[in-house]
Order: sequence, then C-alpha cells, then structure tokens
Amino acid sequence: EDRANNLITGTKQEQLEWIRKDIVEFKESKQLDEVIILWTANTERFSSVIPGVNDTAANLMNAISSNHEEVSPSTMFAVAAALEGCTYINGSPQNTFVPGIIEMAENAGTFIGGDDFKSGQTKLKSVLVEFLVSAGIKPVSIASYNHLGNNDGYNLSAPQQFRSKEISKSNVVDDIVESNKILYEDNKKPDHCIVIKYLPYVGDSKRAMDEYVSEIMLGGHNTIIVHNTCEDSLLASPLILDLVILAELCSRITIKRKDSDESFQKFNSVLSILSYLCKAPMVPKGAPVINALSRQRAGIENILRACLALPPINNMLLEHRFNWEKD
Repeated sequence: EDRANNLITGTKQEQLEWIRKDIVEFKESKQLDEVIILWTANTERFSSVIPGVNDTAANLMNAISSNHEEVSPSTMFAVAAALEGCTYINGSPQNTFVPGIIEMAENAGTFIGGDDFKSGQTKLKSVLVEFLVSAGIKPVSIASYNHLGNNDGYNLSAPQQFRSKEISKSNVVDDIVESNKILYEDNKKPDHCIVIKYLPYVGDSKRAMDEYVSEIMLGGHNTIIVHNTCEDSLLASPLILDLVILAELCSRITIKRKDSDESFQKFNSVLSILSYLCKAPMVPKGAPVINALSRQRAGIENILRACLALPPINNMLLEHRFNWEKD
C-alpha cells in the first residue's frame, strides 16, 4: 500500500460491484462495442485452490460474498470481466484463473488468456533451449539470475510473490525437454535455478544473466553464458497491444467443419493462441502445453492464413526437393 494511490475499499462483494460499475461506465462513456481487460499489475502470491471456495463458479461467487481471503484482486477483476461479458488477459504469473473462473468464462461465453508477459529473458530461453535440444545438444543445467529496480523488482523481493514468478519462468522449458525422449528419459530434465534480486538503482533496466551447461559428444560439455539488459516496460508494452489485438480478432472468428450441418463455433474460452506472448501458456483442459516459440508463432500464422483462405505453411517443400516435371 505504500506505493499504491488508487485503492478500492469495502468488502470483496462491494469491490466486485465497484469494478463492474467501472467497466459499464467506461464502455458507455467511450461508446465501445467491446471491452478487453488486461491485468498488468504486480505479481500476487499463488492462490490455494480450495474445494468449496474457488473450485466452481458458484463457490467462487459465494466466497466473494463471504469476503474469503483466498480470492485475490486479479481474480476479482476476472470475475467482473466474465459477468460483464469481457475478455480478460492475465499479464502476471500468479494463478488468477482458478477453476471457478474458468467455469465462469465458459458459462458466459467469454475469453480468458495468460499467464505472464513473455518479453525478455524467458523468451530468449525458450528459443535457445529449443535450438539446443533440436540439435541433439542436451542442456543439463540452466541458471538464470536477474536484478532490477522497478516496482516489479520491489514486489518480487517478497518470497510468496517470487514463488509465483519462479514457477512461470521455470516451466518454460518443460515441453521442449519432453519432446526428445532420446536425450531425456522419463521424468528427467535439466537442473534449473532462478534468482531475482531487487536493486533500486538500475530501475526498469533489468539485468538478466543466464548460464546453460549442456552435454555433448564423447562426454564433453558446452557452456553458453548470456548477459541481457532488458528494458522491462518497453519490452512488455508492445505485448500488451498484441495481446489485446489478437484477443479481439479471435472473438470474431468462428469455424465449422466442411460439409457439416453443425453451427459455427467460437474458440474455446481459454484462448491458447495467446501462448506466443505468455511465459506460462494457459490451455484448455487436456490440450498440450507448447512453450517452443517457433511452434507457437506457426500456430498463429496458420490460423490467420486460414482466415484468408490460404493453405498452412508447409516446410516439407516437396515441390522443390524432387525433380518433378512442372505443369
């Protein structure tokens, strides 16, 4: 509270009504067709998923009415968004989307997406680890160190908030590792350490240092060390625009199978297409989690090509690899 100057007071139910009123008034005063809400505030601690509290939409609403402490501010905004028919995107690492929120969005037919902007060190990590693994080079140790002096760094100096960020940053290599069963046997993955320190002087110019140690042929080792000065807010700002633009576009896309009598369908309420821009991709239940940056981008490109009646990008290029006669 020592750095906040716009506090909503009252019970959680009163706060929810306040947020809903703000959404309605903003939409009316700006004469908007649609409102998209994007959470850019500080990292919260992880919420406990408690049966009877936030595991269903009904229980979550009751928890708000009873002023339960486990309903976080970001979850309150997500509830307000669903009730007002708005898309909600979580740009921070905490688990805003408890099961009750997902059910609420599905019931309302609204969209949710996240989690945590992928703008600097983590984006580079996903690309570098994908390159190493696909080249048959086995990362066995990844150490990531950060120091920064902005409000995010100040907030992450608290252990509970740091744990939220640590989870979102560490999971980014999991699916890449699991994709190569030759390099990594079941349940094996690199040792992975993440450190974040608050250093006021550097402000928004976050320093990120990574060390990647990999096993190579004949028992050898390869070490890559990277120093990256990440302008934290400037790298995140275009992601905010892209997330809103892409989410709005997805709200207007419907699809049905060819020669089918079924009606056109919208995207699943969990907009996994936004994964390209997020550290901890949120996907529908049962869907694969993809962190590899090239695959995430290819997914977006091919969906947009389909909207223009263009075929998907095909990297086989068979027409150029065989000496077929030209028509």
